[in-house]
Amino acid sequence: MLLCVSASHRTTDFALLDRVSREATTAAADVIAADPAIRGAVVLATCNRFEAYLDVDDALAADPAASADLVFAALAGSVGEDAAALRRGAEFLRGDAAVRHLFAVSSGLESVVVGEDEISGQVQRALAAARADRTSSSELERAFQRAARTSRRVRHATELGAAGRSMVRLALDLAASRVADWTAVPVLVVGTGRYAATTIAALRARGARDIRVFSATGRADDFAARYGIAAEHELRTAIGGAELVLTCTTRYTVTPDDIPDASRRLIVDLGLPRNVEPAVGQLPGVELLDLELLALHAPLAERGEGAQRLVADAAAEFVAEAEAAPAIVAFRQHVLAALDEELVRARSRGGDAVTEEALRHLAGVLVHTPSVRARRLAAEGRIEEFVAGLEALHGVRIEPGAADATTVTDADESAG
Repeated sequence: MLLCVSASHRTTDFALLDRVSREATTAAADVIAADPAIRGAVVLATCNRFEAYLDVDDALAADPAASADLVFAALAGSVGEDAAALRRGAEFLRGDAAVRHLFAVSSGLESVVVGEDEISGQVQRALAAARADRTSSSELERAFQRAARTSRRVRHATELGAAGRSMVRLALDLAASRVADWTAVPVLVVGTGRYAATTIAALRARGARDIRVFSATGRADDFAARYGIAAEHELRTAIGGAELVLTCTTRYTVTPDDIPDASRRLIVDLGLPRNVEPAVGQLPGVELLDLELLALHAPLAERGEGAQRLVADAAAEFVAEAEAAPAIVAFRQHVLAALDEELVRARSRGGDAVTEEALRHLAGVLVHTPSVRARRLAAEGRIEEFVAGLEALHGVRIEPGAADATTVTDADESAG
């Protein structure tokens, strides 16, 4: 069964989440090692959420608090006392609720900026990391792959996909009232990481042309050449020439000493921990926006009923498939056993490859419709009817644990 331990910006301090995101590099492996009842773990740790998705046996799933104890005890090895603080803001979800939460997170419905487009990639990178560390499981693979598919459907079928939301875009939306002409405003980006690249793309989409970059790591020249902008090598001078400053780095903190004069400028701090000391916002002529202030302006009303409905339907479908899987596997095995017997007879009578292919195709046809029906009945809460019918018509009994529910996909219904 899937279990989720979740702490997000809604209940937990941004700075704490950011520290955990940088320190919890071995969290999934530590959790797996904590108890053999945990079959798999995928950890998603970003600056505004910590999620541990676990594949656990039914006994452990029956006590989410015990699972949470294991997660945070394991996490303490890498993040120390922050693990206890993280737990105070955590919630625990299991089964259907954990699946729906994963799909909602991947679709951006639980983000600071609802519908933001970075989170889906972050979710899939968390899965890739679990694969690399050998902490994933077949059930987690299936859930995360379906989450990615659901995220794409949400973006294509609802208004959330149209705007290309992100914290950077929200910051620029708020800055727009202070910018008379994006083509003329001098902009400084502090940082050269992935977020800086996203920031430059968002600025160019607004029409910004005078974009410069500063890096405390000496990477400004290479970054500037890659993105066709100008490099700056002294921060105070660079800020002096900019009306809009966006910081997105973990390497440097802007202080009042870095602000050269009292000229009017807007500084947007997109970093965690803070890239800009709060005292900077008290300087004459300086307006400071940071992530906590941006979160207050995030468009909560844009959740969108259509997106929520798609996520709910996708989660219900996923859960129904898992519930129907043992019966589908049992029926498929029954048909394949009969197929094998017929193939032996056909070969003994001189049957050729065309005959064998026809028999395999027929078996696939026989399996397909009952499998679709089983999923539909499971979604309606009537899978027991299918199981009873299977035993009555074919003498096939579904024993507990007889089939691995994670192994059935649409492709598996082909008998060939």
